[in-house]
Amino acid sequence: MDIIGNLLTALPSAVEEERFRDILRRPGCRIEQIVSHGQTTPIDRPYCQAHDEWVLVLAGAARVEMAGRETALLPGDHLFIPANTSHRVTYTDPGQPTVWLAIHIGEAASHHQ
Repeated sequence: MDIIGNLLTALPSAVEEERFRDILRRPGCRIEQIVSHGQTTPIDRPYCQAHDEWVLVLAGAARVEMAGRETALLPGDHLFIPANTSHRVTYTDPGQPTVWLAIHIGEAASHHQ
């Protein structure tokens, strides 16, 4: 864990696959940087986790489907995903990296993506 850093510089390449990096981990809370580059969640494998998650798009663009509603997210837009809510990413910008900040609240210590 770095004490100081920048979430928008020295980005890992996400052209082949999405990249996940823990920024901070404390009991019951994990802050994560996610870098996407055109990836989406398969329709038959939505996310559904036992803890709350709050996401913020820092760069790029994305769309998330949750509870039958699709929400477009641009830089500065955030979304709260309650525990046990099925959701999936339906779009991330294929032309540039989409950088997310995800805060996992109440996550069990042994769980990690």
